Amino acid sequence: MAFTIGLDYGTNSVRTLIVETTTGKEVGTCVYEYETGQAGIILDEKDHNVARQNPTDYVKGIEVTIKGAIADAKGKDSSFDPAKIIGIGIDTTGSTPLPIDKEGTPLAMLDEFKDNPNANVWLWKDHTGHAEAAEITELAAKEHPEYLAKCGGTYSSEWFFSKVLHCLRVDPKVYDAAYTWIEHADYMTALLTGTAGPDKIKRCRCAAGHKAMFNDDWGGYPAKEFLSKLDKKLGRLSDTLGKKTYAIDTAAGNLTTEWAEKLGIPAGIAVAMGAFDAHLGGVGSGIKEGTLVKIIGTSTCDMVVRDKKADLTDVPGICGIVDSSILPGCWGLEAGQSAVGDIFNWFVNYIQPGGKDAGSHEALTKKAAKLKPGQSGLLALDWNNGNRTILVDQRLTGLLLGQTLHTKPEEIYRALIEATAFGALTIINRFEEYGVKIKEVVNCGGISEKNALLMQIYADVTGREMKISRSAQTCALGSAIAAAVVAGKAAGGFDNCADAQKAMCGVKDTTFKPNPQNHKTYQKLYKLYKQLHDAFGINKETKIMANVMKDLLIIKEEANA
Repeated sequence: MAFTIGLDYGTNSVRTLIVETTTGKEVGTCVYEYETGQAGIILDEKDHNVARQNPTDYVKGIEVTIKGAIADAKGKDSSFDPAKIIGIGIDTTGSTPLPIDKEGTPLAMLDEFKDNPNANVWLWKDHTGHAEAAEITELAAKEHPEYLAKCGGTYSSEWFFSKVLHCLRVDPKVYDAAYTWIEHADYMTALLTGTAGPDKIKRCRCAAGHKAMFNDDWGGYPAKEFLSKLDKKLGRLSDTLGKKTYAIDTAAGNLTTEWAEKLGIPAGIAVAMGAFDAHLGGVGSGIKEGTLVKIIGTSTCDMVVRDKKADLTDVPGICGIVDSSILPGCWGLEAGQSAVGDIFNWFVNYIQPGGKDAGSHEALTKKAAKLKPGQSGLLALDWNNGNRTILVDQRLTGLLLGQTLHTKPEEIYRALIEATAFGALTIINRFEEYGVKIKEVVNCGGISEKNALLMQIYADVTGREMKISRSAQTCALGSAIAAAVVAGKAAGGFDNCADAQKAMCGVKDTTFKPNPQNHKTYQKLYKLYKQLHDAFGINKETKIMANVMKDLLIIKEEANA
């Protein structure tokens, strides 16, 4: 037997999964909840756009969860031997960059900056760089439209350069102290392999291609001249970014003796290049051409792949088309929604409808399941954290329409679920409009595992069968698959991702098929959703409704200034 470790860094916690390579059996797991901030996130009550994290939580999570997963495996089977672990893979959220000094130390770990939120990690859901994102988009449209063509036509505030440029503008002391900025995924692999120095770090293809406009066709990252036009200091950053990026079938390096001794596993085992949690969740769900994998959590990421030999048109409004970003040898296409589970949590935790017990997820779901589609007369837009796809506009906000004096909490809860389903259908339609055919949908993540009502609504709205990945921890499983590939067949792993997926992946027997009558009703509701979607999100010239949400934000920001 041989085993690999998958480290899965999510928004609120990190999980380790130990997997037996020949069968995909999950033998041990452990979760560590980040300790800093609110549920692991450093927030600012005056600015809803702020979301930062403490890198010390990431480092502590390695030791806590790997040791915990080994103990869990031994508790289940006393014969488990950690000496048979042959590799480690890592996934993280993204774009989640952090500033580091010339030795590779995060600035937030230095005494001078430990209390400065700007020196911390800039979490994927930090949207403080929305103005910078618009500036980047405008300049690229004029001078380098090819940059935008490969990332959906609009550069997002969720992405790398928007965040770095915003830091430069609001806190030049932090920016000047940083030798370079790296993604969370790259920091973790560098830490474990002893390559944290900026001149040694390998940067992952996934993050660079989808969030930092990296493409071999124009020599890697955006031109220094282009970045300098945004700000001269930003141009200097390009000197530290390197010219190469690497896919998950490449080793970032080998586990150092220091970390091996800390963790109680063999020194020198391969550490795979990192990638985003959603992308490796796609791998762990068995992604292949024709399969859409939906990672449903606090937000969603929707992934598809196309063989590199196939014709592929640029798809506007998605988060990029990148060579080998998900599966080596395939184009990786990413889309998604900026909030899904976060919307439900907002309603339950902030609004607290009906009190603690009556307003729980479980209670609301049970009551909402008794409602028919359209029965409440409610319609919502799923933009409480902006729109990632297809509008790529983080200055959009949520909307609930149709309330009366008789509207009940469970009706609103169901309308919010339906809104996220309508957003999911909009993404599927965009892919297919541009020739990317979807033959099956495989879902993964905690919500797909736990909420049968949501899965049925998604099936009814999209008119497609909803399948669920066999593993409840697909992102970690995908990381373990990457580890098995870089370890190689001779060590007990695999020669390629396809062979590893065949051995280690699967879907559950239970699926959710669309109810024809419900689907008919949802087709009517979707037309209304699209009408709201286009009025508030697209009609920028006529400003039929597209100014309302943003003007409200301007008034809000002036009041809080």
